Amino acid sequence: MNRYRKRFWLLASGVAALAGYLDAVGFLTLNGLFVSFMSGNSTQLAVDLVRGGPMAAVAAGLVGAFVGGVIAGALAARVAGMARKPVVLLLVTILLAVAALLNAPSAVFVMAAAMGAANGVFQRDGEVSIGVTYMTGTLVKLGQRLAAAITGGARWAWIPHLLLWSALVTGAALGAFAHLHAGPHALWLATAAALILTVAAALTDRRA
Repeated sequence: MNRYRKRFWLLASGVAALAGYLDAVGFLTLNGLFVSFMSGNSTQLAVDLVRGGPMAAVAAGLVGAFVGGVIAGALAARVAGMARKPVVLLLVTILLAVAALLNAPSAVFVMAAAMGAANGVFQRDGEVSIGVTYMTGTLVKLGQRLAAAITGGARWAWIPHLLLWSALVTGAALGAFAHLHAGPHALWLATAAALILTVAAALTDRRA
């Protein structure tokens, strides 16, 4: 986050909030599995394989869909070049619209693909530079920057990492609320948010 100008912090936080929103919707729909947090799904896959649980196939399908989305996002980013942020977010928007149109249990796999693709928004040298769908690395960096600040390093370098984590948590709270009150329409709200982020990315890139 610190390698980007501050206006990109808001865009990254918006994408993280979208990821949190969708993960909450997916978590509640799947009774404990995720559409963006693949570490949790991988653990559930392993546990269910050992215990003979019923969710192993679903967890494996979510992991596969997520990786497929990562591939699609990376290819879109490569083709788009300097316009990769809005192009990848447009791909995310289309996938979420498909998931909303499906309005079926299989929609969670399209949601997972959308979250995989979202990791192509922020890249440097072909690698993910800001993880917008998972927060373990962000929390590690937050702790490291706080330790550096305590020992005389950059005083405020931890703020963007806290902002990113807070955005995901806020998005998850909104996703839980939407799932409770809007039901299947919660995905259309996510699609609209992704479209707004696509436009914001195009405007942000224009200012770069």
